[in-house]
Amino acid sequence: MKNETLKGFLFAIIAAALWGISGTFGQFLFQQREINVEWMITVRMLFSGSLLLMYAASKKEAKIFEIWRNKKDSTRLLLFSITGMLMVQYTYFAAIKHSNAATATVLQYAGPVLIAIYLSFKNKQIPRFIDFIAITFAVLGTFLLVTHGKLNTLTISTTALLLGLGSAVALAIYTLQPIPLLQKYNSATIIGWGMLIGGLTFSLVKAPWSVDGIWDDKTYIYTAFIILFGTLIPFYLYLTAVQIIGGQKSSLLASAEPLSATIIAILWLNVSFGVIDWIGSFLIISTIFLLSYEKK
Repeated sequence: MKNETLKGFLFAIIAAALWGISGTFGQFLFQQREINVEWMITVRMLFSGSLLLMYAASKKEAKIFEIWRNKKDSTRLLLFSITGMLMVQYTYFAAIKHSNAATATVLQYAGPVLIAIYLSFKNKQIPRFIDFIAITFAVLGTFLLVTHGKLNTLTISTTALLLGLGSAVALAIYTLQPIPLLQKYNSATIIGWGMLIGGLTFSLVKAPWSVDGIWDDKTYIYTAFIILFGTLIPFYLYLTAVQIIGGQKSSLLASAEPLSATIIAILWLNVSFGVIDWIGSFLIISTIFLLSYEKK
C-alpha cells in the first residue's frame, strides 16, 4: 500500500514538473523560433487527443463511443471541449507568448480561488474564513506579480494580463464543467475527446499543415516534447495519481508546476523574476493549500 501511495505522489509531481517544463519550451518556440501559438495548440491537441483515445480504446471498459449515444452527455462534451479544454490550452500558451512561462503559469493558478467563489454562490453558502484569506492572497499576489506594487505600472502587457486571468477562468471551467461526465465515463475518454474536438475546432483557425516559424533541431525536439511529455504523458500520470491518492492530494502536488516553470524560465531563458515576483507567486500558490484545508 505504501509503495502504491508513493507511486501516486511521484506521478503527480512528475506530471506537474513536465507541464512546467513544457511551458518554458513553449516560450522558447514562440519568442525565439516564431512558432505560431494557434498552430501549436491545434497540433498538440490533435496528436494528444488521438493518442489518449487510442489508449482508452485499449481498455475494454472505456467504450469510447458510448457517450455519443446520449444527447445530453454529448452536448456537455462538446461544450467542455471548446469552453474548457480548448480555452484553457489557448489562453495559457498565448499568455506565455505575451509574457513568460513563469508569470503565465502562476496567474493560471488563481483558478482554484475562482472555483471556490463559484461553488459558494452555487451552494448558497457563505465562504469560510479561510476562503476569504485565500481570495485576499490571490488578489494581492496577482497585484504584486503584475504591478510590483505600483498602481500606475504594469510589469507585463495588458494583453498578457488578460490572457493570464482568462486562463484562470478557463481552468475553473475546465475543472468544474466535466464533473458529471467523469462520474459516468472513463477519464481518458473524456479528455481524449475533449482534446481531439478542441484540436479539430482550432484547425479552422490555424490548419495543422500551415506551418510557420524557424525550424531547426531544437524546434523539432521541443515541439515533440510539448506534444508527448507536456501533454500526453503528464495527463496519463496525473489521472493515475488521482486514482491512487485522490484528487485533493494530486491537485496539491500539481502546484509544483508553477515552481518548475519559474525555476527553469529563470535559469534557462534568463527571465527576470525578483523578490516581489516570488512573494506574489507564493501568495497565489498558497491559496491551493488554504482552500484544501478541512477541519478534522
